[in-house]
Amino acid sequence: MARLLGREPAGGFTIAVRRSDGSPAVIENAPLLDDGRPMPTLYWLVDPILREAVSRLEAAGGVRRAVEEVPEEAIAVAHADYAARRDRVLPAGHRGPVPSGGVGGTRRGVKCLHAHLAWYLAGGDDPVGRWTAEQLAVHVGDLVVESGGVEERQGPVAAVDCGTNSTRLIVMAPDGTVLEREMRITRLGEGVDATGQLSPAAIDRTLSVLREYRRSLDAHGVTRARLVATSAARDALNADEFMTAAAEITGVLPEILSGEEEGRLSFAGATAHLPSDLAGLGPVLVVDIGGGSTELVVGQPRSAAGDAQPAVSVRSLDIGCVRVSERFLRHDPPGPEDLIRAREAVREEIKTARGGLPPLAPDSILVGLAGTVSTLACLELAVTVYDRRRVHHAQLTRDDVERWLRDLASEDSRARLARPGMAQGREDVIVGGVLILAVVMDVFGRDRCLVSEDDILDGLAADLLQG
Repeated sequence: MARLLGREPAGGFTIAVRRSDGSPAVIENAPLLDDGRPMPTLYWLVDPILREAVSRLEAAGGVRRAVEEVPEEAIAVAHADYAARRDRVLPAGHRGPVPSGGVGGTRRGVKCLHAHLAWYLAGGDDPVGRWTAEQLAVHVGDLVVESGGVEERQGPVAAVDCGTNSTRLIVMAPDGTVLEREMRITRLGEGVDATGQLSPAAIDRTLSVLREYRRSLDAHGVTRARLVATSAARDALNADEFMTAAAEITGVLPEILSGEEEGRLSFAGATAHLPSDLAGLGPVLVVDIGGGSTELVVGQPRSAAGDAQPAVSVRSLDIGCVRVSERFLRHDPPGPEDLIRAREAVREEIKTARGGLPPLAPDSILVGLAGTVSTLACLELAVTVYDRRRVHHAQLTRDDVERWLRDLASEDSRARLARPGMAQGREDVIVGGVLILAVVMDVFGRDRCLVSEDDILDGLAADLLQG
């Protein structure tokens, strides 16, 4: 190794990648040198042929080309992931200086193609390293990742949902056990319906929660994660600003889900563990009432045998508790005319959507998801401190929903917040959400709604566990 480096190693290392003849190609450095100084470069390219080839590529403008051709968001994610992996191998209890930066010691852009290629060859999901390997026509079949390198590890997975009204996290063990589930009201979509922009304050609120969630990902040793944004990001012209910052904070490349994909994942999560006495009753209607959109999904739940998820029919509508409240329910409390206009507009959307969905049997189940439905169950059951066991798979009748719509619409936000079971941050949009649920039950002729606390987060995590 001293010959390959041109000096004696100054700290501990292991061979991460070898050529097929056994010679070292990439080493994995300890995060601290022998004298205690930080070592920011976790993966170091030592193969002389590859090092020379990369140097020629850099001399020919390779760094500039990589910056131009690789998406900025993807580079930011690679930096954050690299730094997180390095931080996880710091000695327990270390209190001195620590390495900083991402690949090549920077958190933005591209500094060193050698470092990116080393990270990629060791198994890292580094788009700049992949780009470099493609430019040099590196034959990865000639390289062997050593045991203990960065090959895909079995471990916890996580999903983060940046919705219009709330930002939520789930961490799930490989066996499907939920290790952590969190929700924060962040109102990312505040004002988007009127302005077409995510506001700076809304972005800051959501990024603050993502920093908290990043600490959870690190604490659980999460190996794979998905971060998704939904209606607000779909509609906002400046969504890229939020997505880039989210990538840098979490180390996860964010995705903006289509309404179709959002509905599919919500259905998968909500129907994966239906009560046994309801699971075999045929197609199910799932309604996911978000802040900016509502997804209506009809399909057959996956069988207990674990068959592939059957096809589902999805209709995604631009009506959610925040959007309906901002469009129609501008008074607090809303006036009778506000409620009439809101109900008529929502009814037209739901009726149109029903015409594009498969017919349902009279006894088909309606499953309701998201904060509106959960909060309504807490109010109905007088659950003052959230208890998932009491809320999950509770049932709401149509009479319950209509009664709560009347009661909540008759009082202002302060009075709603004072009710036991009302989640803080939801008091000003709950009427819009309950109105949507009431109209769905009316238009589809459903007398009962099964409350599910399993939702899109569970669908995302299940997708990760299934590869």
